[in-house]
Amino acid sequence: MELTLLGTGAPDGLPRPSCPCAACATARGPWARAATALLVDEALLLDLTPGAVFAAARAGRSLSAVRQVLLTHPHDGPAVELPAVLPPAGRVPDGQVLTLISGHRVRAVPMDAPGTGYEVSAPEGERLLYLPPGGAPAGLAERVERPYDMVVCDVVGRPDAVARLRAAGAIGPATEVIAVHLDHDAQPGAALERRLAAAGARAVPDGTTLMVGDYRAVPDVPRRVLVTGGARSGKSLVAERRLETFPGVVYVATGGRRDGDAEWAARVGAHRERRPGGWRTEETCEPAELLAADGPPLLIDCLSLWLTDAMDRVGAWEDERWARGGEETLRARVAELVGAVRGTRRSVVLVTNEVGSGVVPATASGRRFRDELGRLNAAVAAECEEVLLVVAGQVVVLRG
Repeated sequence: MELTLLGTGAPDGLPRPSCPCAACATARGPWARAATALLVDEALLLDLTPGAVFAAARAGRSLSAVRQVLLTHPHDGPAVELPAVLPPAGRVPDGQVLTLISGHRVRAVPMDAPGTGYEVSAPEGERLLYLPPGGAPAGLAERVERPYDMVVCDVVGRPDAVARLRAAGAIGPATEVIAVHLDHDAQPGAALERRLAAAGARAVPDGTTLMVGDYRAVPDVPRRVLVTGGARSGKSLVAERRLETFPGVVYVATGGRRDGDAEWAARVGAHRERRPGGWRTEETCEPAELLAADGPPLLIDCLSLWLTDAMDRVGAWEDERWARGGEETLRARVAELVGAVRGTRRSVVLVTNEVGSGVVPATASGRRFRDELGRLNAAVAAECEEVLLVVAGQVVVLRG
């Protein structure tokens, strides 16, 4: 089954008309995107957008053989003029199947938002799933019979849709996931490529033709990632985005509870609100046990709070206790954690703080914490396939 993406952008396109934001200002050349529309084997057009005929011509395709035009979502704004070569556009009721004269079977998939998804099966058996902007399948079965060959959907806007499809087995190890409906809420260029690669997905320029069912190595998702950065740099958000398209993630909160601390409660609440609803939270300062067990991906946030607890336990803040065995005990505890990161079979994203680039602490205990955290970060980074530094919300790749 041959798929040509006539457009890959949000309904308003990218850049948005008259939008002064930085993402729109840099969305030029291959990063400029028309509203998403898909041409399947030159027989089926999914979503009719302005300039579809010219977009097809630029891609070396023709719409003259199209026998069916289907819409996935309500189109706001002025009506799109129907080119003379195309049949009238319509939508298939949820759950119903439409068979085309070309031999393609199209099943309408119910969404949890306004719109309709379409499962397209080729005469040769390849299967494509296309979802509308802002939509995720509603009422998925616990497990599907076999994965789709390709899923084309709003990966950035609805990462939970990808997670649901993975949980149901609709996205498997060999499923190619293509991100469309791309808007200015995701930075274009290398930043977008990194974000999608972490989700096991990719974006392609408008006019790209893909073969559904052809084997293509899916993006290699690093199994262990360390995200570091200063206070309020955005590192936790970056870490959460690394796992937002995977089901059943376990969020390991090493900070614990602080009764009576309203500011801490507000910070914990903000983190909790941002996480996908399907994630489970474990409040523990023993992440090594979770790392040693099999299970879904882990997000450990954060190593600096873990170290604070570890130093509390050995009395590291007092010079005498530190000299009388506290240092040795802490080294053993750190080695246990680093060994657990090295030996884990789970996917894991770890968050830590970068404290060695600022003001030198005024106290001996403060300097001790800075030094020990620097050593811990270096040891954990050595065990991770990818290391990211977040500065002012921007990601700098240190490794990977």
